Amino acid sequence: MSGHHHHHHHSWVHRLTSAVEHRGRLCVGIDPHPGLLEAWGLPVSAEGLETFAEICVEAFVGEVAVVKPQVAFFEAYGSAGYAVLERTISVLREAGTLVVADAKRGDIGSTMAAYAQSWLGAESTLSSDAVTVSPYLGFGALDPALSLAAEQGRGLFVLARTSNPEGGDLQAAGTAAGVSVAQSVVDAAVRHNSAQPGLVGLVVGATRGHGLDLSNFSGPILAPGLGAQGATPGDLADIFPDSRKLLLPNSSRGVLQAGPSAAALREAAVKVRDEIESALS
Repeated sequence: MSGHHHHHHHSWVHRLTSAVEHRGRLCVGIDPHPGLLEAWGLPVSAEGLETFAEICVEAFVGEVAVVKPQVAFFEAYGSAGYAVLERTISVLREAGTLVVADAKRGDIGSTMAAYAQSWLGAESTLSSDAVTVSPYLGFGALDPALSLAAEQGRGLFVLARTSNPEGGDLQAAGTAAGVSVAQSVVDAAVRHNSAQPGLVGLVVGATRGHGLDLSNFSGPILAPGLGAQGATPGDLADIFPDSRKLLLPNSSRGVLQAGPSAAALREAAVKVRDEIESALS
């Protein structure tokens, strides 16, 4: 691939590496589900959502390298929710925090291209540093997102092995090539990254049974399942033995339950961040 795509942008992996060196590997989710809004004493409405997001921004900017808004919890309030999401993404990015939009988009052709523009396009009001995508309509269907991410210096996190039990049946099924479906996703990511290192990240749940051979994969790994879902920072080195520098353990509920005080939230994030750093050092 020629270098002309990159003249205006530092690549995603360059920006991510730098952010992680300065602020650690933790990725914190912004997941304003109704139960959490209530626990924070906020109304379950777009107004409550806005306050929640503002507290998260105040808590995480400057301390956390990567923040991952879960798009569904904003979309639930329609255009008012999307307006909050747009402001949240732009404020975080202007402050130098990397944003992964957790939108899990997966479609084909011009529709995939439109989703890619929404989350990775320079002109979009939702423009993020990276987006989660699903390869389960065929890895090749992700091509429009791969091209745009490369052109814009952004990244993708492709779902490989999710931590939900029902995902296992599909993802562990064998392919004609004799590897699991999830492993075929890893292998496709490895091939794409040989041309553009780190462009394609993976989502691999932080559970012992992920069953993947990640030894050839050197890109970023987003690893949900820290805290509420069971894995501890101390488990990470065992679950991901090739302890890569771009492993991004993700905690959402585990950190967010410390709210609604921004100071308490920041303290909770820093504690988990430092536990991760010592576990992976």
